[in-house]
Amino acid sequence: MATEVKIPAMGESISSGILAAWQVKDGDYVKVGQALFELETDKITSEGSAEVAGTITLKVSADEEVEIGQVVALIDESAPAPDESDAPAARPENEVKPEAVEPAPASSPEPDPQPDFASPTENSENSKHPLSPAAQKAAKETGVDTSTISGTGKDGRITKGDILQQAKPTPRVASQTAPTSVVDPTTRETRKKMSPLRRKIAEHLVAATQEAAMLTTFNEVDMSAVMRLRKTHQDAFVEKHGIKLGFMSFFTKAVTHALQAVPEVNARIEGDSVVSQNYYDIGVAVGTPKGLMVPVVHDCDHKNFAEIETDILNYAKAAREGKIEMKDLQGGVFTISNGGIYGSMLSTPIINHPQPAILGLHNIQERPVVCDGEIVARPMMYLALSYDHRLIDGKEAVTFLIKIKEAIEDPSRLLFGI
Repeated sequence: MATEVKIPAMGESISSGILAAWQVKDGDYVKVGQALFELETDKITSEGSAEVAGTITLKVSADEEVEIGQVVALIDESAPAPDESDAPAARPENEVKPEAVEPAPASSPEPDPQPDFASPTENSENSKHPLSPAAQKAAKETGVDTSTISGTGKDGRITKGDILQQAKPTPRVASQTAPTSVVDPTTRETRKKMSPLRRKIAEHLVAATQEAAMLTTFNEVDMSAVMRLRKTHQDAFVEKHGIKLGFMSFFTKAVTHALQAVPEVNARIEGDSVVSQNYYDIGVAVGTPKGLMVPVVHDCDHKNFAEIETDILNYAKAAREGKIEMKDLQGGVFTISNGGIYGSMLSTPIINHPQPAILGLHNIQERPVVCDGEIVARPMMYLALSYDHRLIDGKEAVTFLIKIKEAIEDPSRLLFGI
């Protein structure tokens, strides 16, 4: 009996995708739960797995567009599983594999050692005179075979100079004409069709720039307090929660705090209406080999630092492995994008439409700043807030950014909600 392998439903808005790669070959025996293929859609990249065990027959080639529900392979459940007993036994990891030693012939006399250089008596065919001690030394140092040269000394003697002259490298004659460079025109460019995810990202970004009146405002934040807190409590945090305390949880809580203080930013435009949002679902941009994804950490006002760090870590891992789900990307009232992990000093991020704003984080660098009348070096980060000026005025945008700055430079504000 053969079981059909179909493209699973991915959500109401997804009707097709690209079967990007097969994880198995035609005729392979697959096991239940084994990954079979990688599917790219305009929103997510996911894997399809085997529901039954058996021999698989592929019906679709890689890089083909497929419809939801389409049969892409058949699995013959009646096919016997391969006999694993025929496979060579696994060698223990700590066992040293013996080197193969080829036995020597029973009667193989050892060859006579060959001299590196000709001895004085071996030059009798070219010279009737033995080499002088100086010539012998020169021959040994240069490796010149004295039997192949003619001497210029008295009665045809080979001198030290003859040997040194023979040892000189032959000068290369420079070519009078420059070499002609032959370029294969087929290697100068490559053309590859955009993946559905990349096309969707492109459409989304263009739509955001065309539909919103974007403006970016900047500030800088001193990371000293957050870095001290992390250093002080990192070990205890890891011991209790099994996860490191990172910067993203601080900024996620700071954004939530700022949204509560400046509710005008926590809204969106729908037609001729302004929809105010009374929840705090924060999107965190994650870079993957397939493109940028923005999984959403829900209800950040009710989650502690450990819960936020866990959510971000799990989402990032799932996104990079192509196992993110549609529900993980839905919703979101605000987005945080951390270009600092790639070394970005400053940027103007594009809002994740229809969200009204996005916060860009950048790398931390020690810079001279004035504190209490003195110039000191502090770990500073530039912040960039891009926002839809149709909805948010400059006053609200600047106030929002300052609230984030205050919360990061004095994290106790997050504890007291001030």
